[in-house]
Amino acid sequence: MGILTAALVIPSKLKPSSLTQQQSSLFLHRRRRPKKNLSIVPVARLFGPAIFEASKLKVLFLGVDEEKHPGKLPRTYTLTHSDVTSKLTLAISQTINNSQLQGWYNKLQRDEVVAEWKKVKGKMSLHVHCHISGGHFLLDLFARLRYFIFCKELPVVLKAFAYGDGNLLNNYPELQEASVWVYFHSKIPEFNKVECWGPLKEATSHSSGGTVDEEKQATPSINWDMPLPCQEACACCFPPMSSIPWSQDLPSDGDETHQGLQQQT
Repeated sequence: MGILTAALVIPSKLKPSSLTQQQSSLFLHRRRRPKKNLSIVPVARLFGPAIFEASKLKVLFLGVDEEKHPGKLPRTYTLTHSDVTSKLTLAISQTINNSQLQGWYNKLQRDEVVAEWKKVKGKMSLHVHCHISGGHFLLDLFARLRYFIFCKELPVVLKAFAYGDGNLLNNYPELQEASVWVYFHSKIPEFNKVECWGPLKEATSHSSGGTVDEEKQATPSINWDMPLPCQEACACCFPPMSSIPWSQDLPSDGDETHQGLQQQT
């Protein structure tokens, strides 16, 4: 995703080095041909179309059965991206794959996306979590840009989930109709929120251009109410405890801190 790397790139002009007259003429001749400005490449990559490439996805199944319904066995997705290789790594397991999140680079970038399947009152839904800000000042400084990039890249992330766990969706096609709930975690109230992106099959092409109210009017058939589990022990909600250590509750009005963000994975 290159969230922090792209944000920190500042275009600059290169000063020409000392050249002989002959060398100068060669370079001047070459400059007559159109040349791409390398300084705008990160910007083009940042704001260009988000495209899923299956060849760049590595899938790891860790302690889960590809054919087990997530309503009976905890199922969590951990997705990370390498700016060096441009490859995605998706771990499908019962809890967050902490080994993907180790090292200073991942702790600095915090561009991982984690998700889990939940059954609430007998109805399945996919809950996706993104870390917008909190932890160190750079994330706070670029919180707005990070929110924009996460929204832009999430359809690709959801396609990676669907492709990597394709056997599950083929065995249980009703999961394509499951609602996708996206949790944006930030200590800045503006970006600390939960959004419903509709059914999974539609969320993979979701556009974040409209407001929630506009989307509600456009898709009245979607249940826009946050799914809340039963207050007492039951058999219609699973898993009983979230496998993601971040807090899933929005802070109360006026509370600028988000306790879940303080738990560094």
